[in-house]
Amino acid sequence: MIPDVSDLTSHPNARTRPWLLPVVLMLLLALLLWGAWRSGWLERLRDVRSLVRTIADAGPRGMLAFVVAFTLLQPFAVPGTLFIVAAPLIWPWQVAFGLSLTGTMAASVVGFSFARWVARDWVLARIPGRLRRYEEALARRPFRTVLVLRLVLWMPPPLHAFFGVSRITQAVHFWGSLLGYIPPLLVVSGLGSQVLDADLRPQPMAGPVMLGMTFFSVLVLLVARWMERREQPRATETNKTSSSTSIIAE
Repeated sequence: MIPDVSDLTSHPNARTRPWLLPVVLMLLLALLLWGAWRSGWLERLRDVRSLVRTIADAGPRGMLAFVVAFTLLQPFAVPGTLFIVAAPLIWPWQVAFGLSLTGTMAASVVGFSFARWVARDWVLARIPGRLRRYEEALARRPFRTVLVLRLVLWMPPPLHAFFGVSRITQAVHFWGSLLGYIPPLLVVSGLGSQVLDADLRPQPMAGPVMLGMTFFSVLVLLVARWMERREQPRATETNKTSSSTSIIAE
Protein backbone atom coordinates (compact mmCIF):
# COMPACT_ATOMS: atom_id res chain seq x y z
CA MET A 1 0.00 0.00 0.00
CA ILE A 2 1.13 3.56 -0.60
CA PRO A 3 2.25 4.94 2.77
CA ASP A 4 0.87 8.05 4.32
CA VAL A 5 3.00 11.14 4.67
CA SER A 6 4.23 10.28 8.15
CA ASP A 7 5.41 6.85 6.96
CA LEU A 8 7.13 8.30 3.94
CA THR A 9 8.98 10.84 6.02
CA SER A 10 10.83 8.03 7.76
CA HIS A 11 11.69 6.31 4.48
CA PRO A 12 15.48 6.01 4.10
CA ASN A 13 15.31 7.56 0.63
CA ALA A 14 12.95 10.38 1.56
CA ARG A 15 15.29 13.14 2.64
CA THR A 16 13.45 16.42 2.90
CA ARG A 17 14.48 19.17 0.53
CA PRO A 18 11.74 21.77 1.01
CA TRP A 19 13.00 24.39 -1.41
CA LEU A 20 16.09 23.34 -3.37
CA LEU A 21 14.56 21.19 -6.11
CA PRO A 22 11.63 23.51 -7.00
CA VAL A 23 13.97 26.50 -7.20
CA VAL A 24 16.43 24.65 -9.42
CA LEU A 25 13.64 23.43 -11.72
CA MET A 26 12.11 26.91 -12.00
CA LEU A 27 15.50 28.46 -12.79
CA LEU A 28 16.26 25.84 -15.43
CA LEU A 29 12.83 26.24 -17.02
CA ALA A 30 13.18 30.03 -17.05
CA LEU A 31 16.64 29.71 -18.59
CA LEU A 32 15.28 27.34 -21.23
CA LEU A 33 12.45 29.69 -22.19
CA TRP A 34 14.78 32.68 -22.27
CA GLY A 35 17.21 30.83 -24.53
CA ALA A 36 14.38 29.71 -26.82
CA TRP A 37 13.13 33.29 -27.06
CA ARG A 38 16.60 34.75 -27.71
CA SER A 39 17.35 32.19 -30.41
CA GLY A 40 13.99 32.64 -32.11
CA TRP A 41 12.89 29.06 -31.50
CA LEU A 42 9.60 30.16 -29.96
CA GLU A 43 8.66 31.82 -33.22
CA ARG A 44 9.57 28.70 -35.15
CA LEU A 45 7.10 26.60 -33.15
CA ARG A 46 4.50 27.70 -35.68
CA ASP A 47 6.44 25.99 -38.47
CA VAL A 48 7.34 22.37 -37.68
CA ARG A 49 9.68 21.99 -40.66
CA SER A 50 11.57 25.14 -39.69
CA LEU A 51 11.84 24.05 -36.07
CA VAL A 52 13.15 20.60 -37.02
CA ARG A 53 15.69 22.14 -39.36
CA THR A 54 16.81 24.63 -36.69
CA ILE A 55 17.38 21.90 -34.09
CA ALA A 56 19.23 19.72 -36.59
CA ASP A 57 21.47 22.61 -37.68
CA ALA A 58 22.27 23.48 -34.04
CA GLY A 59 24.35 20.29 -33.66
CA PRO A 60 25.26 19.44 -30.05
CA ARG A 61 23.41 22.51 -28.78
CA GLY A 62 20.23 21.25 -30.38
CA MET A 63 20.70 17.86 -28.75
CA LEU A 64 21.25 19.48 -25.36
CA ALA A 65 18.19 21.70 -25.79
CA PHE A 66 16.12 18.64 -26.70
CA VAL A 67 17.14 16.73 -23.57
CA VAL A 68 16.77 19.73 -21.24
CA ALA A 69 13.33 20.58 -22.61
CA PHE A 70 12.25 16.94 -22.33
CA THR A 71 13.53 16.74 -18.75
CA LEU A 72 11.87 19.90 -17.50
CA LEU A 73 8.58 19.88 -19.40
CA GLN A 74 7.46 16.24 -19.57
CA PRO A 75 7.07 15.63 -15.79
CA PHE A 76 4.69 18.59 -15.64
CA ALA A 77 2.12 17.53 -18.26
CA VAL A 78 3.84 18.22 -21.62
CA PRO A 79 3.45 14.90 -23.53
CA GLY A 80 6.76 13.09 -23.85
CA THR A 81 5.46 11.44 -27.01
CA LEU A 82 5.94 14.75 -28.82
CA PHE A 83 9.68 14.59 -28.15
CA ILE A 84 9.99 10.90 -28.94
CA VAL A 85 8.21 10.99 -32.29
CA ALA A 86 10.02 14.18 -33.30
CA ALA A 87 13.53 12.87 -32.56
CA PRO A 88 13.77 10.42 -35.53
CA LEU A 89 12.67 13.24 -37.85
CA ILE A 90 15.68 15.28 -36.76
CA TRP A 91 18.49 12.74 -36.22
CA PRO A 92 19.44 9.21 -37.35
CA TRP A 93 17.49 6.60 -35.42
CA GLN A 94 20.48 5.59 -33.27
CA VAL A 95 21.00 9.19 -32.13
CA ALA A 96 17.24 9.69 -31.72
CA PHE A 97 17.02 6.59 -29.53
CA GLY A 98 19.90 7.70 -27.30
CA LEU A 99 18.51 11.20 -26.85
CA SER A 100 14.96 9.96 -26.28
CA LEU A 101 16.13 7.44 -23.69
CA THR A 102 18.22 10.08 -21.93
CA GLY A 103 15.38 12.59 -21.88
CA THR A 104 12.83 10.00 -20.80
CA MET A 105 14.95 8.76 -17.91
CA ALA A 106 15.84 12.28 -16.79
CA ALA A 107 12.17 13.33 -16.87
CA SER A 108 11.19 10.21 -14.90
CA VAL A 109 13.79 10.93 -12.24
CA VAL A 110 12.61 14.55 -11.95
CA GLY A 111 8.97 13.48 -11.62
CA PHE A 112 9.88 10.76 -9.10
CA SER A 113 12.04 13.16 -7.05
CA PHE A 114 9.43 15.92 -7.10
CA ALA A 115 6.80 13.56 -5.68
CA ARG A 116 9.11 12.02 -3.08
CA TRP A 117 10.92 15.07 -1.73
CA VAL A 118 8.91 18.17 -2.61
CA ALA A 119 5.15 17.67 -2.98
CA ARG A 120 4.29 14.48 -1.08
CA ASP A 121 1.07 15.79 0.49
CA TRP A 122 -0.23 17.23 -2.76
CA VAL A 123 0.69 14.12 -4.78
CA LEU A 124 -0.72 11.59 -2.29
CA ALA A 125 -4.12 13.27 -2.51
CA ARG A 126 -4.15 13.05 -6.30
CA ILE A 127 -2.92 9.54 -7.16
CA PRO A 128 -5.41 8.20 -9.76
CA GLY A 129 -7.53 5.25 -8.70
CA ARG A 130 -6.40 3.21 -11.70
CA LEU A 131 -2.85 3.33 -10.34
CA ARG A 132 -3.77 2.63 -6.72
CA ARG A 133 -4.85 -0.88 -7.64
CA TYR A 134 -1.17 -1.65 -8.26
CA GLU A 135 -0.16 -0.75 -4.69
CA GLU A 136 -0.11 -4.33 -3.45
CA ALA A 137 1.80 -5.60 -6.48
CA LEU A 138 4.32 -2.77 -6.07
CA ALA A 139 4.85 -3.72 -2.43
CA ARG A 140 5.30 -7.45 -3.15
CA ARG A 141 7.19 -7.30 -6.46
CA PRO A 142 8.57 -3.77 -6.83
CA PHE A 143 11.02 -4.29 -9.70
CA ARG A 144 8.69 -6.40 -11.83
CA THR A 145 5.78 -4.03 -11.26
CA VAL A 146 7.83 -0.98 -12.26
CA LEU A 147 9.03 -2.81 -15.36
CA VAL A 148 5.54 -3.90 -16.42
CA LEU A 149 3.95 -0.49 -15.83
CA ARG A 150 6.69 1.24 -17.82
CA LEU A 151 6.33 -1.25 -20.68
CA VAL A 152 2.57 -0.73 -20.80
CA LEU A 153 1.98 2.89 -19.72
CA TRP A 154 5.35 4.46 -20.60
CA MET A 155 5.82 7.83 -18.94
CA PRO A 156 2.65 9.63 -17.81
CA PRO A 157 3.45 12.17 -15.08
CA PRO A 158 0.99 10.51 -12.62
CA LEU A 159 3.03 7.30 -12.90
CA HIS A 160 6.24 9.16 -11.97
CA ALA A 161 4.37 10.54 -8.95
CA PHE A 162 2.93 7.15 -8.00
CA PHE A 163 6.40 5.64 -7.87
CA GLY A 164 7.71 8.67 -5.99
CA VAL A 165 5.29 8.38 -3.08
CA SER A 166 5.66 4.59 -2.86
CA ARG A 167 8.31 2.86 -0.77
CA ILE A 168 10.36 1.53 -3.68
CA THR A 169 14.00 2.56 -3.75
CA GLN A 170 15.47 4.95 -6.28
CA ALA A 171 17.52 2.08 -7.74
CA VAL A 172 14.43 -0.08 -8.35
CA HIS A 173 12.67 2.85 -10.00
CA PHE A 174 15.67 3.72 -12.16
CA TRP A 175 16.55 0.25 -13.45
CA GLY A 176 12.96 -0.94 -13.78
CA SER A 177 12.08 2.19 -15.74
CA LEU A 178 15.18 1.95 -17.92
CA LEU A 179 14.48 -1.63 -18.97
CA GLY A 180 10.80 -0.83 -19.49
CA TYR A 181 11.51 2.13 -21.74
CA ILE A 182 13.99 0.47 -24.09
CA PRO A 183 11.63 -1.72 -26.22
CA PRO A 184 9.03 0.97 -27.10
CA LEU A 185 11.69 3.64 -27.64
CA LEU A 186 13.55 1.34 -30.03
CA VAL A 187 10.37 0.85 -32.04
CA VAL A 188 9.47 4.55 -32.18
CA SER A 189 13.04 5.63 -32.95
CA GLY A 190 13.53 2.99 -35.61
CA LEU A 191 10.17 3.47 -37.34
CA GLY A 192 9.46 7.10 -36.51
CA SER A 193 10.17 8.44 -39.98
CA GLN A 194 7.77 5.84 -41.44
CA VAL A 195 5.01 6.76 -39.00
CA LEU A 196 5.06 10.56 -39.32
CA ASP A 197 6.30 12.97 -41.96
CA ALA A 198 8.18 16.22 -41.33
CA ASP A 199 4.88 17.99 -40.59
CA LEU A 200 3.97 15.32 -37.99
CA ARG A 201 1.22 13.95 -40.21
CA PRO A 202 0.49 10.18 -39.96
CA GLN A 203 1.90 7.96 -42.69
CA PRO A 204 0.48 4.60 -43.93
CA MET A 205 2.65 2.69 -41.43
CA ALA A 206 1.19 4.59 -38.45
CA GLY A 207 -1.80 2.26 -38.04
CA PRO A 208 0.12 -1.07 -38.12
CA VAL A 209 2.81 0.26 -35.78
CA MET A 210 0.28 1.50 -33.23
CA LEU A 211 -1.64 -1.77 -33.48
CA GLY A 212 1.55 -3.75 -32.92
CA MET A 213 2.53 -1.71 -29.88
CA THR A 214 -0.97 -2.08 -28.42
CA PHE A 215 -0.78 -5.84 -28.92
CA PHE A 216 2.62 -5.87 -27.19
CA SER A 217 1.22 -3.97 -24.19
CA VAL A 218 -1.70 -6.38 -23.87
CA LEU A 219 0.68 -9.34 -24.12
CA VAL A 220 2.88 -7.92 -21.35
CA LEU A 221 -0.15 -7.52 -19.07
CA LEU A 222 -1.35 -11.05 -19.79
CA VAL A 223 2.07 -12.55 -19.07
CA ALA A 224 2.38 -10.54 -15.84
CA ARG A 225 -1.04 -11.73 -14.63
CA TRP A 226 -0.23 -15.32 -15.59
CA MET A 227 2.97 -15.17 -13.55
CA GLU A 228 1.08 -13.66 -10.61
CA ARG A 229 -1.52 -16.43 -10.68
CA ARG A 230 1.20 -19.07 -10.77
CA GLU A 231 2.84 -17.54 -7.70
CA GLN A 232 -0.35 -17.38 -5.62
CA PRO A 233 -0.62 -21.15 -4.89
CA ARG A 234 3.07 -21.21 -3.94
CA ALA A 235 2.60 -18.28 -1.56
CA THR A 236 -0.45 -19.97 -0.02
CA GLU A 237 1.45 -23.23 0.45
CA THR A 238 4.40 -21.38 2.00
CA ASN A 239 2.08 -19.64 4.48
CA LYS A 240 0.47 -22.97 5.41
CA THR A 241 3.88 -24.55 5.94
CA SER A 242 4.99 -21.63 8.12
CA SER A 243 1.80 -21.86 10.19
CA SER A 244 2.24 -25.61 10.67
CA THR A 245 5.85 -25.14 11.74
CA SER A 246 4.80 -22.52 14.28
CA ILE A 247 2.15 -24.78 15.76
CA ILE A 248 4.59 -27.71 16.06
CA ALA A 249 7.17 -25.43 17.67
CA GLU A 250 4.63 -24.32 20.25
